[in-house]
Amino acid sequence: MVEKLQTTLRDNAFARWAVLILVASMMFFAYMFVDILSPLASVLEQTRGWDQGDFGTYASGEYLLNVFGFLILAGIILDKMGVRFTGTLSASLMVIGAAIKYVGISDWFDANNISWLNSWWTDMPGSAKMAMFGFMIFGCGCEMAGTTVSKILAKWFKGKEMALAMGLEMAIARVGVFAAMWAAPKFAASYALADGTQSVVAPLLFASCLLVVGLLNFLVFNVMDSKFDKQLRAIGEVSDEGNDEEFHISDLGQILKSKMFWIIALLCVLYYSAIFPFQRFATNFLEETLQISNDEAAGMFKWFPILAMVLTPFLGAFIDNKGKGASMMLIGALIMIGCHSIFAFVLPSVPSKALALCTILVLGVSFSLVPASMWPSVPKIIDEKVLGSAYCLIFLVQNIGLCLVPLLIGKLRVATGGYQVPMIVFASFGVLAFILAILLKAEDKKKGYGLELPNKQ
Repeated sequence: MVEKLQTTLRDNAFARWAVLILVASMMFFAYMFVDILSPLASVLEQTRGWDQGDFGTYASGEYLLNVFGFLILAGIILDKMGVRFTGTLSASLMVIGAAIKYVGISDWFDANNISWLNSWWTDMPGSAKMAMFGFMIFGCGCEMAGTTVSKILAKWFKGKEMALAMGLEMAIARVGVFAAMWAAPKFAASYALADGTQSVVAPLLFASCLLVVGLLNFLVFNVMDSKFDKQLRAIGEVSDEGNDEEFHISDLGQILKSKMFWIIALLCVLYYSAIFPFQRFATNFLEETLQISNDEAAGMFKWFPILAMVLTPFLGAFIDNKGKGASMMLIGALIMIGCHSIFAFVLPSVPSKALALCTILVLGVSFSLVPASMWPSVPKIIDEKVLGSAYCLIFLVQNIGLCLVPLLIGKLRVATGGYQVPMIVFASFGVLAFILAILLKAEDKKKGYGLELPNKQ
C-alpha cells in the first residue's frame, strides 16, 4: 500500500508527456500569434499606412507592460497562487489582447477612422496604436504563460527528463514561428480584397482563434494537475497551489542577490534581443537585400526555427544525460555572432539566396543551443519555492531588451535607409552574450552549481 501511494502521475510517462503536449500547444499558438503579422510589414504599409518605424513601435508594445512591472506581479502571482490559476489567467489575457488587436487591424476600424485615437500621438496611425494596445495585453499573458510553463515542466519532470521536456516545449513553440511565416502570406493572398490587395485581417483572425484552443487545452491540464497535487499531498510533498506560507515577497531578495541569476538574466536579454526583434524585420530584410517578393522572403525565413525544432529535443536529452549546459550557451553565442555578421557584411555584397538560407538555418542551431541549456539551468541556482519569481524576473530583464530593441531597429532602419547597422547591432549583442557565457562557465566551475552536470538523478 505504501508503495502504491509513492507513485504519482509524474511517474506515469503517458501522463507527464500529455502535460507537455497540452502546455506546449498553448505556447505554439502564442508564438504563432506573435509573428503572424511579421511577414506582412509591407502589406501593412500599403493597406494601413504603417512605416517601418510604426511597425517597430508596434512590435515593442508586446513587452511594454512587462517592462513596467507586470512580470514582477506575475512572478508573485505564480509563486503565491500556483500554476493552474496563473496559467488560466495568462491564457485568458492572450485571448483578450488578441481580440483588441484584431479590432485595431480590422477593416471596420480602419474605415471608421476613430477620432479619439487619431487626436494624440499623431505620428502613428490609429490602427497601429490600437494593435499595439492589444499586443501589450497579449504580451502580459504570453510572458506570464512562458514562466508558468517553465515551472510546470520543472514540477512534472523533476528528477526525470527535465531538459528534454523543456527542449521539446521550446521546439514545439518555435514551430509556431514556422507556421506564422508559412500561413500568413497564404491567408493574406487567399482572402485578398477585390483590388488584389492582400488581407492582414484573415491571418490575424486565424491565429486569434487558435489562442482560444490553447486556453481550452490549459483547462484540461488543470484537471490533471489538480489530481497530481492531491497525490503529492498524500505522500507528504508540498503542493505549489495557493501556498501562502511557503513564499514571501521578501524572498525576492534571495534571487536579486545571486550573481549567477544576473549573469543568466543578462545573457538571456542579450541573446533574445538578437533573435526575436530580428524575426520581426527578417522578411523585409530579405526582400530588400535579395530583391525578392514578400512571399518568397517569408517562405525562406520560415525555415529559421526548423533546425531549432529538430535539434532542441536532442540537445535537451544530451544535457539530461551528459550535461555541458554552460558550454552550449557559449557555443550558441558564437554561432549567433557569425550569422549576424554575414547578414551585415557578406550578404549585401553577395546577395545569394543559398547563402541567406544556409545562414538562416545555422542561426536556428544557435536558437536551439542557448535556450535548451539556459532554462533547465535556472532550477540549479534558485530555490524551488521562488522558482516562478526567478523565471519572471529573468523574463522582466529580457522584456526590457525586447521592448527597446525593435524600437531601436525601426529607428535605425529609417535613419540609415538600410539594414547593415541594425545587423551590426544584433552581432554586437552576440559578442556581449559570449563574454557573459564565459563568466557563467567560470562561476559555475568556481561555485559548483552543476551546470555542466547531467540533470537526470
